[in-house]
Amino acid sequence: MAAPEVTRTVGTVPPLAAAPLAADLPARLAAAAPRVVVLGDTVLDQWLTGPSRRLSREAPVPVVEVDHTRGSPGAAANTAANLAALGARTELVTVLGDDADAATLRDLLADHGVDLAGVVTDPARPTAAKRRVLADDALVARFDTTPGASPDAAVRAAVHDALRAAVDGADAVVVCDYEGGLLGEDAVALVGSLVGPPDGRACRLVVDAHDPARWAPARPDVVTPNAGEAALLLGRSLGTNGDRVAAAEAAGPELRARSGAGAVVVTLDRDGALLLPDTAAPSHRTFSRPAPDANTCGAGDTFTAALSLALAAGTPAPTAVELAQAAADVVVGRPGTSVCGTGELAERVAAAEGPLLDAASLAAVVDEQRVAGRRVVFTNGCFDVVHRGHVASLNQAKRLGDVLVVALNSDDSVARLKGPSRPVNPLADRAAVIGALSCVDHVTVFDDDTPAELLELLHPDVYAKGGDYTPEMLRETATVTSYGGRVVILDYLPDRSTSAIVERIRGTP
Repeated sequence: MAAPEVTRTVGTVPPLAAAPLAADLPARLAAAAPRVVVLGDTVLDQWLTGPSRRLSREAPVPVVEVDHTRGSPGAAANTAANLAALGARTELVTVLGDDADAATLRDLLADHGVDLAGVVTDPARPTAAKRRVLADDALVARFDTTPGASPDAAVRAAVHDALRAAVDGADAVVVCDYEGGLLGEDAVALVGSLVGPPDGRACRLVVDAHDPARWAPARPDVVTPNAGEAALLLGRSLGTNGDRVAAAEAAGPELRARSGAGAVVVTLDRDGALLLPDTAAPSHRTFSRPAPDANTCGAGDTFTAALSLALAAGTPAPTAVELAQAAADVVVGRPGTSVCGTGELAERVAAAEGPLLDAASLAAVVDEQRVAGRRVVFTNGCFDVVHRGHVASLNQAKRLGDVLVVALNSDDSVARLKGPSRPVNPLADRAAVIGALSCVDHVTVFDDDTPAELLELLHPDVYAKGGDYTPEMLRETATVTSYGGRVVILDYLPDRSTSAIVERIRGTP
């Protein structure tokens, strides 16, 4: 995916080339093994499960016969565990109590390969824990342990010393501030002084905080508020459902100003995520895999971890956000706080590429989508060397409905349209690139000069075409209007074309 390169300097890891979300990207990031420091509030997540066969005599509540207890790192600990599982050399800086929950959490983190040299023990405060009781997979109760008061001055000083030692030589610092009392204004000032000013900064600073405005003095590279946290920043709601995307996009400059961040990534659960970079670059949206609310616990930590890993290795921001969305999609596929590893992420990315669907198979899929009440959007093109204009158009096309079908010109068709030296990339490669974009649901191919035959077969609700066309220029318009479909011309991003890119590469004046 051609995208604006991240311009701030990273640490010891050489930048990866701007690229679409390819199946080998997780492995390349793991091989790069950037060094990442996670600072923040940690939690022990536990699930106590068992059958329930009767109600209690004391009250009309189920009696759960617990036969299994499972624990997972939560909050900053979950972010650290995910980073380590994805290949980062990860050190956690936090405070734990001197209790059994702390010992359990240390064991879990050590099993994931997280460096615990920066973990400070505070005997005066218990380790935060969230315990859920499930009867036959149904949640019936949750009980929490909270640390209470903030750590005293001596403990905070020990945390600051641990952070100073950890940050030296790091490629990224990830702050997880969930208002657990660990990170006061002194921590904000210290982080800002350690990472330095944004221009020429030695490492990335990613902030995931309930109140991102607190971290504005540190000038983060990226903040990752959810819809509620973005609303807190703005002092107003983002609205509901699809309206949230448009509201967040319109508020991009305000969100960046109030958070002090170079870029904002607003995570919108079922609506995906929205990257709002500086004004020199367009926004970029991802689309999420729908999941029950019970399965989304910790998905934000996984998203932040994958995003931070990619940025620490110099990956362009849009590609990093796509990778983060893919990682979150892995963990929402199963219940409980979960960790996404390199292999699982690679499998998810490879699955997103998918095989080309033949016309008959695609027609069956489209029929199923239509029966389910979903609006089908269709667009087509060569998509030979994918650039920013392509990605912006495809994201806009997806917003016109629920399912986006992209039809690619065959290699012979491209050669007829563009000349014998094209395509640069063969059909299989072009399909893999387009299919890897989260906004694209299905990819197919056509051999004619126009996709009229496919349109006649599929009858999509919307036919979307790039802004360098008008409806009158398209022979397909008659086909679409004949069955009651709608033709939409997408916005045009000037000075972006595959032909111009190829000419520059070849040195053509």
